[in-house]
Amino acid sequence: MDTSTPADLVFLSGPVHTVDPARSRASAVAVRGERIVAVGHDGERDGIRDLIGPGTEVVDLRGKLLIPGFQDAHVHPVGGGLELGQCDLSAAVTAEAYRGLIHAYAAARPDVPWITGGGWSLEAFPGGMPTREFLDAVVPDRPVFLVNRDHHGAWANSCALERAGLTSRTPDPADGRIERDAAGEPTGMLQEGAMRLVGDLVPEPTLAERTEGLLRAQRLLHGYGVTAWQDAMLGRAPGIADAVPAYLAAREDGALTARVTGALWWDRARGAEQIPELIARREELTGGRLRATSVKIMQDGIAENHTAALLSPYLTACGCQSDNSGISFIDPEALRAYVTELDAEGFQVHFHALGDRAVREALDAVEAARSANGRRDTRPHLAHLQVVHPDDIPRFRRLGATANIQALWAAHEPQMDELTIPFLGAQRASWQYPFGDLLRSGATLAAGSDWPVSSPDPLAALHVAVNRREPDAPPATPVFLPEQRIDLGSALAAYTAGSAYANHLDDTGTIQPGKLADLVVLDRDPFDGPDEEIAATRVLQTFVGGQRVYAAGDA
Repeated sequence: MDTSTPADLVFLSGPVHTVDPARSRASAVAVRGERIVAVGHDGERDGIRDLIGPGTEVVDLRGKLLIPGFQDAHVHPVGGGLELGQCDLSAAVTAEAYRGLIHAYAAARPDVPWITGGGWSLEAFPGGMPTREFLDAVVPDRPVFLVNRDHHGAWANSCALERAGLTSRTPDPADGRIERDAAGEPTGMLQEGAMRLVGDLVPEPTLAERTEGLLRAQRLLHGYGVTAWQDAMLGRAPGIADAVPAYLAAREDGALTARVTGALWWDRARGAEQIPELIARREELTGGRLRATSVKIMQDGIAENHTAALLSPYLTACGCQSDNSGISFIDPEALRAYVTELDAEGFQVHFHALGDRAVREALDAVEAARSANGRRDTRPHLAHLQVVHPDDIPRFRRLGATANIQALWAAHEPQMDELTIPFLGAQRASWQYPFGDLLRSGATLAAGSDWPVSSPDPLAALHVAVNRREPDAPPATPVFLPEQRIDLGSALAAYTAGSAYANHLDDTGTIQPGKLADLVVLDRDPFDGPDEEIAATRVLQTFVGGQRVYAAGDA
């Protein structure tokens, strides 16, 4: 250990949870510049205390836990930050509450031409289907376009439908569905690709608004201990503004403090001809704390609206087999060709794969790329993994495909119990979010939130991964597939080292000498308390490269 130059920052009187399998616990860490220079125990002879100089900042942990920074491997910060400044419905759960929030937002902004925002929950409406008449009664004179919590559907009023020219004669797009009443008229609910029929008319937010949204999101994520993330959508998608200009502006003026891997959006209406454009964009965007080395392919939708791609059809409300098995947005043969070419060009592929057919199609594409190109360090990962056929569990390890989990979803709640399980059937419902099986199979786990679809709080996600119950679940709520619970150490590793691996940030994710000092101080050691109290843990301080970017009470 070089003690000739004092450290800039020293943490003493731990515990320190390193996420280093060879040395999982320490009590002291020293940082010089951006990097960790020593990990040990503050009572050791010739130890870390020898690195304390007159200018060294000393953080006395006093029993609070120091961990590596959390990394969110699947998140939408610009969209989430924008929605916080729009008609934000995410804090409410009932139709009446939405009525009040929408009315108040519109009344306070009489000159805004469109009412936009979102975050509403499917379970607030019968069958997850709100109507245009509901919105017409609240905002009759301006178009309204509100995406739901999962961002796979949108709710529009009559004015918005008329602006878009949607009638009973409008055909469904190939990758979506216009919900209709008994007379065939649009009800106001637009699923998947049908969202763009109205969403493309919504005025795009300005650069200033997008940048403000990004910085608002960055403050929120740092407050949750997130030091790096993978933005799961860089590019224009239905009803979603391109986040790239905001990142470039924040990087240019030094406001981007997080480390960001961007997943460039794959336009499923096009084919391999877009790959040269993606290569050029990767070169244009990669620099500083931003890199655009991943490509996001959305292979299916979601189970709640029956667009997740399944190997066999959904059940109907009466328990009979339907004729719908969801949508594979990209033909599986074409998908294999695209992924093989992207892999050959050095791109990571980041799949949205939720249903068991989509998961299999994504793994088949990874296997085709491995066969054609050999094992390259492209680190493909599959996000969401709601339904995974047992035969496909061991393929993650064999193919080197990372399982990117959104743990908050693996619990009993109304959307799961009312809109998903009855339509999957007992066997498929038992294959949901198989974290335990994936871990036992030797798969690499990464973790993310998919915010603003769900909370960006990693500690809440760790709680559900370990308990398979929501933090505020009533006592009588049963554990959701208890055999798929994982231990806190494995869950924390997924949200730190696992996501660092998926993000190609190899000098982060663990607390070891030489690694970047991306660190988080928690208000307690959750390993010492009961599992049922993990979500009560709070972040006190967040550091990126040895610089404090959040301290509790700053806001």
